[in-house]
Amino acid sequence: MSDASSTVPAVPPAWAALVDDATLLVPDAAPTAEALAAHAALRDAAVGALAVRDTDLPLLRGVTHPLRVVLTAGAGAVAGPLALASRLGLDVRAVQVALRDVDDLAGNARRVVAAVDAARADGVLDDEVAVHVEVPTDLPGGVTGGWARAADEVAAAELALHFRVAGPVDVRPDEVAGWLDAALDRETPYSVGVAAAVSGNGAIGAVNLLLATRRAFDGEGRDAVAAVLAEGASVVEAARSEEYLAGARRWLTSVVANDPADVLAQLRSTGLLDAS
Repeated sequence: MSDASSTVPAVPPAWAALVDDATLLVPDAAPTAEALAAHAALRDAAVGALAVRDTDLPLLRGVTHPLRVVLTAGAGAVAGPLALASRLGLDVRAVQVALRDVDDLAGNARRVVAAVDAARADGVLDDEVAVHVEVPTDLPGGVTGGWARAADEVAAAELALHFRVAGPVDVRPDEVAGWLDAALDRETPYSVGVAAAVSGNGAIGAVNLLLATRRAFDGEGRDAVAAVLAEGASVVEAARSEEYLAGARRWLTSVVANDPADVLAQLRSTGLLDAS
């Protein structure tokens, strides 16, 4: 199955390969021929990687789309799935792993770092493949205490973080502003799981996240960043007029959407994807 991304119209750099397709991560999803065809039909210049579980890698032989591999077995299971991906000739662009040892997040992070280092030493994980570590943000203390110590380990190893603003746990804009501030304070890139392009109805949007990242990097206070995250349709014009928005992609590397078709349709409706 070929990747047709080179034949589609370009989008402005701020939005290029922004939206990772996590359709295959929803419960009971599988990489059937129909699912892979749906991803192929979805692809345009704003689409990034196809997120897949490591357990589904054997079913992906011949797939040429860039992949985001989500590890399901924890810190120790890095080299095995990536060695399989290499044997299958798959194009792995990113890896995602969640920390599960809530009693010792920093130790869990160190084990992930050690496993990543071993995979790189074995030649099954290229240096340019981003590794995103999801440190739980819904524990007591938020992004202080154990979270902060784990994030320090991630940052010291020059890995990336992953956050969720969509899913079973509701988050407030001021909380998310704190996450962005914590990541930027450590000079650590991040990806974010989203369900919308623009904030509204309790969701925090991809456009808001990118503009908030720019504003936070520029030194605006947490209240101002939270206001950007909460802003509705007017955030579109603010994003359009931000001259240096594309620079925020150094930090917000992608958004990960379980319904990428909907998020992309919302993005297109804003006009922000129109090449100037």
